[in-house]
Amino acid sequence: MYGRHHIRIARPSGDLAAAERFWVDGLGMDVLHRTPPPPPDGPGEPPAAGDGGNALLMAGWPDAGWHLEFAHDPRDPVTPVPTEEDLLVIYLDGPVPADLVGRLEECGGTRVTARNPYWERWGVTVEDPDGYRLVLSTRGWPGGGARAGTDTGSATDTGSGSG
Repeated sequence: MYGRHHIRIARPSGDLAAAERFWVDGLGMDVLHRTPPPPPDGPGEPPAAGDGGNALLMAGWPDAGWHLEFAHDPRDPVTPVPTEEDLLVIYLDGPVPADLVGRLEECGGTRVTARNPYWERWGVTVEDPDGYRLVLSTRGWPGGGARAGTDTGSATDTGSGSG
């Protein structure tokens, strides 16, 4: 089971259009897949294999080893219930561009103070329209393209008790 595997992070969403604005228009991900919502008056056509009847949005970067799935079933919606510790951390290995944070806010995000001071020190936290938190970290990730000798440090450095 070791080696390179692709990861799907699946979440309910209260508003797929708002999720798309934040993650695609704001962060710059691509729409990898979209399934339209089921008809409101009944089952209609059976869902495609594996779609389960939900409206789906899958967003990510084509060459990444992971992507996000947002699901919404208007017939039986699930309310997202994220906590302050439900974080998706993206290691930028450098400064967080102010224009990126501004674009995320323009696209429905809210800049928030991280519950853990570690993330305040090493990044910027933005809440998406469903309340999930995205951390844009200035740090690098070992083996993930981090440049040796940068002053941003490695996410595995000690001193904070978190990482």
